[in-house]
Amino acid sequence: MRTSPITAPTPQARVGELLARYGASDACLARLLCDDHRPEQVAFTVVEPDLTTRDISYGMLRERSERVAAGLADLGIGPGDCVGVLMGKSADLVVALLAIWRRGAVHVPLFTAFAPPSIVLRLTASNAKLIFVDADQRAKLVPSPDLAADPPWRIVAVGGERRDGDLAFADLARTEPSAGSEPAIIGGDGTFVMIFTSGTTGVPKGVRWPVRGLAHMVTYLEYGCDVRAEDVYWNVADPGWAYGLAFALVAPLAAGRRSILLRAGFTAELTWRVLAQLEVTNYAAAPTVYRALRNAPAPEGQLVLRCASSAGEPLTPDLIPWSEATLGVPIRDHYGQTELGVFIVNGWHPDIRRPMKPGSMGYAVPGWMVEVLLDDADDPAPAGVLGRVAVDRKAPLMTFAGYHQAPDKTAERLSADGRWYLTGDAATRDEDGAFFFSSRDDDVINMAGYRIGPFEIESVLVEHPDVAEAAVVGVPDELRGEVIEAFVVPRSGDAASDDLTTALQRLVKIKYAAHAYPRAVHYVDMLPKTPSGKIQRFLLRAQRRAELSG
Repeated sequence: MRTSPITAPTPQARVGELLARYGASDACLARLLCDDHRPEQVAFTVVEPDLTTRDISYGMLRERSERVAAGLADLGIGPGDCVGVLMGKSADLVVALLAIWRRGAVHVPLFTAFAPPSIVLRLTASNAKLIFVDADQRAKLVPSPDLAADPPWRIVAVGGERRDGDLAFADLARTEPSAGSEPAIIGGDGTFVMIFTSGTTGVPKGVRWPVRGLAHMVTYLEYGCDVRAEDVYWNVADPGWAYGLAFALVAPLAAGRRSILLRAGFTAELTWRVLAQLEVTNYAAAPTVYRALRNAPAPEGQLVLRCASSAGEPLTPDLIPWSEATLGVPIRDHYGQTELGVFIVNGWHPDIRRPMKPGSMGYAVPGWMVEVLLDDADDPAPAGVLGRVAVDRKAPLMTFAGYHQAPDKTAERLSADGRWYLTGDAATRDEDGAFFFSSRDDDVINMAGYRIGPFEIESVLVEHPDVAEAAVVGVPDELRGEVIEAFVVPRSGDAASDDLTTALQRLVKIKYAAHAYPRAVHYVDMLPKTPSGKIQRFLLRAQRRAELSG
């Protein structure tokens, strides 16, 4: 008897399947990400700096996260409660996240390079009740001018010695689950992450990710990156940011695809060694990482990469021939935002793969409806005409419903008729539907794949008694894409000095984030402003670019 071959669904049909699964009213995140997978199946390979490895199975993740979740239940953490996580890549990080989601609680990601004010802002804005913190991050939560002695959140110390009043992660992990306890069911519209954007003209804004958003995460993993069951998949992005959290952790868990977690900071040498020794076949990183690899000696031996993907900032065309010659495959550029996920790609999956066009960030992902709108009307721009990148809010994979407690900021992102979500980026689109990034029409700085808002850095700079005003801009940099530079109006003419520059750089590292200090400080008599008093950062950017190109 002849049997018919199994036919894979079309991309559109596959999107429908994923939406039905993750958008169901009885969706249970713990089951979707962990319990429904085979217990013996490997979820993550944890890699130490010396390249020793340890496989983490779904069975282990379930057993440990059930215990930690029981400990959270004893602390009163339940559905809708926000829990901050200030941790690096590790098995404990994954266990903590799954425990939070077993309780139906909401994860608030905290980047480990953040300084105390940035951490406190996010914990306060989300009304967090608890925070998991690695031992090497614990000092950031010590009472200070930025942090009250009696904050409203409890602290769970992960590893190391705990301080007075801390709870111990190890103690939570020994809690016996109650007989018959089941993970929370929050449904497809339930929130499981509140992540914060980078602020441009104000404080960062909270974005809620619903469970049904897993559909667009898995769609990207399958079609954008073509991650297959046999792949050794490594997304190097940090889980404190959207791309790393969604596509290095959550999407692989949902899809049941093994992923690599490297417990070390980035170096080109170590990255080369991991790629070679673990025989990585599917790799994703920011362009900055690829540029750093290009500037370092490649390892001896043959790499086995099948796919290389890039996101977080525009991919410069010069990296493509290098990648083909050194990695054995081209790098395919992808584009997205914290609010939406990744929705434009040069996809790897055969069903959507097309020849790459120089300078193009790709085509709309299945399940998304993307346009370039005219600057002066909410109508599609003709092919080749520069306009505003916008997403139709009726797109099947659209999940953005608005910023947390910020209706005015939400309104700024929508067209007048409410149909379009406006990304804030400018681009053109050709007759084939390929998008070509042009620029941002806001002031976000994109350094090494990290979107950094100038407002928070400027707020730190003006805390210095010798600073009257400050403006921060992104300046082109060959390695990082952009670096931060500051324009400062000193309170007195003799205040400007190398010593003040050093003091301002140190202040930003302490009060905001270690990676986001200004690489240069320019002292000026005044800042360019609009008649209403808004700083015209675009003029400062243009000035610096002209100086650098001259």
